[in-house]
Amino acid sequence: MSTRSTKSAKPSANTKAKKITIRDFAQKKRRGEKLTMLTAYDYPTALAVDRAGIDSILVGDSLGMVVLGYENTLPVTMEDMLHHSRAVSRGSEAALLIGDMPFMSYQVSVEQAVANAGRFLQEAGMDAVKLEGGVERAEAVRQIVAAGIPVMGHLGLTPQSVHQLGGWRSQGRTVLAAKRLLDDALALQEAGAFSLVLESVPARLAELISKRLRIPTIGIGAGVGCDGQVLVVHDMLGMFDRFTPKFVKQYANLQEMMGTAIAAFQDDVVAERFPEEQHSVAMKDENWDKLLAKVSE
Repeated sequence: MSTRSTKSAKPSANTKAKKITIRDFAQKKRRGEKLTMLTAYDYPTALAVDRAGIDSILVGDSLGMVVLGYENTLPVTMEDMLHHSRAVSRGSEAALLIGDMPFMSYQVSVEQAVANAGRFLQEAGMDAVKLEGGVERAEAVRQIVAAGIPVMGHLGLTPQSVHQLGGWRSQGRTVLAAKRLLDDALALQEAGAFSLVLESVPARLAELISKRLRIPTIGIGAGVGCDGQVLVVHDMLGMFDRFTPKFVKQYANLQEMMGTAIAAFQDDVVAERFPEEQHSVAMKDENWDKLLAKVSE
């Protein structure tokens, strides 16, 4: 049986932070204040991100790569996303929580899209959902929003379309592609999306789109002209070993720190430096003597 306390480590009700909503997103856009968003996939990470005052937590399908070890995001299922979303919702009080709709959870039909979006709110404690695609997803966005579910769009490098895009390639670099991205952004806004992620697109294009839209944009590899920024937490903390995207600023190298700590544990165990007396459970001498007498009978 675990000796860990089951009491929540969250701040008390008296210090409860104000909950961020999609209205706050809109107001920050109007005031010219930058929005911040990070991914999280578990309770302790959500707790840390929330306590740092980040505006929004995205439970991204990037968990397929950085947590589950897949080559891309395509194998991630609805059950995977709901499982991790529930953990994040238990660790966050203030941040706007956004569940990433995984591959094939919204592409088959609008009805499927609405039903799966609803599961994120009803079963997993999310406040909104995110899905990839532009004009072709506008009707799904419209119907999900009509069901009372806020939707964030995602344009540019859309990981669920990695095979169609021919790999992890930046988007919108030609006149035709750039115009298509702008049209897609406007279509998603018209359909009722409250915000858009712009991933790996030219900075000047992202700035243009941000200025044309009434809704805020969240950039990742899209320059400083977006209304906010998002990073995968495993990338910015140096916890993903396969590659670091060009657009990532690494704020720590926790993979290296963990390796050092684990090696120190290995050395201490082999050299019998761990556990020490303070790490062990004591027994009264009188009880020990009685035990020895009993086992020697």
